Amino acid sequence: MRQIILDTETTGLEPKQGHRIIEIGCVEVVDRRLTGRHYHQYLQPDREIDDGAVEVHGITNEFLVDKPRFCDIAADFIEFIKGAELVIHNAPFDVGFINHEFRLLSRTHDLVETFCGVLDTLALARKMHPGQRNSLDALCKRYDIDNTQRTLHGALLDAEILADVYLMMTGGQRNLLLGGEESSDESKGQAIRRVTVAAGKLKVIRASHEELAAHQDRLAAIEKQGGSCLWQTLEQQK
Repeated sequence: MRQIILDTETTGLEPKQGHRIIEIGCVEVVDRRLTGRHYHQYLQPDREIDDGAVEVHGITNEFLVDKPRFCDIAADFIEFIKGAELVIHNAPFDVGFINHEFRLLSRTHDLVETFCGVLDTLALARKMHPGQRNSLDALCKRYDIDNTQRTLHGALLDAEILADVYLMMTGGQRNLLLGGEESSDESKGQAIRRVTVAAGKLKVIRASHEELAAHQDRLAAIEKQGGSCLWQTLEQQK
């Protein structure tokens, strides 16, 4: 399954008032794994950015002067997201702005819903955590995701953080510990590696003699409690 975690920044809150997209950030997830592929683009909106919006994302009119317009990048953007499920926090906002840009180009046949599925993580979070705060920052705190780099909103950074949050929300990692144990403090605060960090070869670290002994003690404890220990059976068959 191919998913695109997507976020945008805009000149203001309402496309009906002429506001435009000024930044798009996307990261690709295939079969629940970050692939390292991403799409990121700043855009010239041909209008002033609201002061309140600048306070949120820090993007200024001067910074965008030499950036491309949406019409210049529309084909590449469509190619990146086409056929995927878009995962967006407060999806109606971002999808509304993207579709507004397509309508300005008279490309109504390219409205997002015609070539992508859409999953709204805000709606999902509200269903999972009714009556609680479900902003991206609140979810980071709830799922122990490191968002210390998020001093301002930014489309690519927010997409990367949302990828961490979404995979934690839907993966049930904390329920997969041996023997149904609760997660320890050591398992908290571990974020999925950002796509902006270059991936190298995985380093194989062998278990120490002490770790192997602790493993055997754990298997013996399982058998003593009446459990069926597959690992012990496999060891005996070698």
